[in-house]
Amino acid sequence: MKYRLMDLLACPIDKDFPLKLIVFQEEKRSIEFRHNSVICELYCGLKAAYVKDSSLSAEECNKCMKREILNGILICSKCSRWYPIVDEIPQLLPDELRESSEDLSFLRKYAEKIPKNILEEGKPFNLAATGER
Repeated sequence: MKYRLMDLLACPIDKDFPLKLIVFQEEKRSIEFRHNSVICELYCGLKAAYVKDSSLSAEECNKCMKREILNGILICSKCSRWYPIVDEIPQLLPDELRESSEDLSFLRKYAEKIPKNILEEGKPFNLAATGER
């Protein structure tokens, strides 16, 4: 997933924007990317700031576009829902389409990197509900 996507993503449940991004693993790619202006319109995911409040340059955007988020988590601050990023793909599915076993496995795997409130109270699944926390 590119940081650029943070400019476009909102919580599919309550439409809150921007989502909080926590990156567990990223990789630099050797792609050719040249743009002459700032790419993000509203929100810069890399700086975790609104574009209007940041001093972004086209050069920074070009460097950012070479970075790929491999694994991480997106968090909605409004409803406490969380969405995994697995193998570069953000999984923003509605609750009824999510697999509890996969989501709980994800929480266990990255428990040291995930905020305590999400581990204990996150929706739709959390470790406290399973008696693990």
